[in-house]
Amino acid sequence: MKFFLKAFLALLALMITPLAFGADVSLDAIRVTTNPDGSQDYSVTIQILIIMTVLSFLPSIIIMMTSFTRIVVVMAILRQALGLQTTPSNQIIIGIALFLSFFIMSPVLSQMHDTALEPYMNDTISAKEAFNRAQIPIHKFMLSQTRPSDIALFAEFANEKITDESKVSLKVLIPAFMVSELKTAFQIGFMLFLPFLVIDLVVSSILMAMGMMMLSPMIVSLPFKIMLFVLVDGWALIMGSLVSSFGVGT
Repeated sequence: MKFFLKAFLALLALMITPLAFGADVSLDAIRVTTNPDGSQDYSVTIQILIIMTVLSFLPSIIIMMTSFTRIVVVMAILRQALGLQTTPSNQIIIGIALFLSFFIMSPVLSQMHDTALEPYMNDTISAKEAFNRAQIPIHKFMLSQTRPSDIALFAEFANEKITDESKVSLKVLIPAFMVSELKTAFQIGFMLFLPFLVIDLVVSSILMAMGMMMLSPMIVSLPFKIMLFVLVDGWALIMGSLVSSFGVGT
């Protein structure tokens, strides 16, 4: 409700501003023109309103339609496996996930720019055509990372028959992609947990054998886990594995 109120106020401001400067205002500001071929052209005011609407959904698009989710979940699990509750901080993890996502998504963004944004800015295609073209690269990316079983699950919920996976609708593909990303992130996190779990078990067994039951195993195992992670160049391995898991550089 708050979003629609803001959108209405923004549109109202665009219509009232010319009055403040003594200009004439007509309904042409919110005009929709139907072309002979059936397509529609929107006035600048409506285009600005649509752009503002899309920008309000931009955080959700970045989080749920890119590689961001997998990266941030894996990083959070890694921090938990190391036994570091606040290091790296949430801001650092989100920053790493954000810029690594831009690196992974750069081929998709470049294709969207070349095929949709640039022709639209040059007035060679309509806004609707630009939107349809922009969907193709992101659709291919999400489809390549989504399990067929997840697509079939949400297609069943939506009562859609999937005959060609390349033509799956976004309303089915987006939730299927989100579930697949979470599943993949937890699989990677499980593999990360194993070596640190072994260190915890070994340290706990040694402390029990020495009768030092009052000493927390976490305090003793933490330096060994950090040392192991640094010696194997853990950050480079984790970043490289995450990037390669999306097929970048392969």
